[in-house]
Amino acid sequence: MDAFYTYLLPFVILFASFSLVFRLRKCNVGTSKHPPENTGWPMVGENMEFVMSGPEKFVYERMNKYSPQVFQTSMLGEKMAVFCGPAGNKFLFSNESKLFTSWWPKSMKKALLFLSFVENSLKEVSALKRSFKHDSLKPEALKHYILVMDSMARQHLKTKWTPHKQVKISPLSKKYTFALACKLFMSIEDPEHVERLAKPFTLVTYGMFSVPIDLPDTAYNGAIKGGKMVRAELLAIIRQRKKKLSENKNMVFEDLLSRMLLVTDEDGNFLNEMEISNNIIGLLVASHETTSTAVTFVLNYLAELPHIFSEVYKEQMEIAKSKGSD
Repeated sequence: MDAFYTYLLPFVILFASFSLVFRLRKCNVGTSKHPPENTGWPMVGENMEFVMSGPEKFVYERMNKYSPQVFQTSMLGEKMAVFCGPAGNKFLFSNESKLFTSWWPKSMKKALLFLSFVENSLKEVSALKRSFKHDSLKPEALKHYILVMDSMARQHLKTKWTPHKQVKISPLSKKYTFALACKLFMSIEDPEHVERLAKPFTLVTYGMFSVPIDLPDTAYNGAIKGGKMVRAELLAIIRQRKKKLSENKNMVFEDLLSRMLLVTDEDGNFLNEMEISNNIIGLLVASHETTSTAVTFVLNYLAELPHIFSEVYKEQMEIAKSKGSD
């Protein structure tokens, strides 16, 4: 079953990235103008159809049956509209914060203990935006991370890939991206500490996109348990860092966690521990799944398309030759 979820999750993430990220904020049209729909069974929705047919077949079947532009479905316990094709996606992303707003499915919020996150997020976003204006998440800040990313990538390839004739790319790329996120977000480098966070986090990622039925031994139940463990570990890290910063005012941490602990909102109030952990969890989910999924698919396509691989390899060798010995 674990292998099945490992195989399925990248597809669910990709589908979720395009189809579940936005929800109608307001709808003034009549019910007759709602997109055509098939919401499937109560609670279960069309989850099983999606799993059995795969994302591409699932979408194309409904495009042919209902509309090539947009259709309704029900997944993860939520009704949603799926926009199809370039025109639909252009409309969707050009109207963000106008006709649409970002959202988290209830199943994800419960698994990640985000039940009050959305309601309180305006204060967090306002305060954090000001903090991030001076470097943290700007594209130009990437140059400060490249040495760390390169060093960790080399070490990861040397220890996890090179000794083996065959490797499983998806789980290994997740290990690398999670370790990198722990380093950049919280300055955590100890492999045992990273693993202590990674194990329950894996439970969360396996189950947070599953059918939201909280019964023993279900993936969703595991996600909720994992979410509690991740939250407890993060709160311990936050309290320890807060203590260090208060005891030594001259101590410098350049990571995201320290910036969050030091930033204040318009009224001079600091973010509380739960708000900081909410943001770190959100960033861990986003960086971990999207990056590792992209790595997996890139390597998969390079393996399937040798003529493309040879051109990419040639290009990389030319870049390597143009650099110094270091």
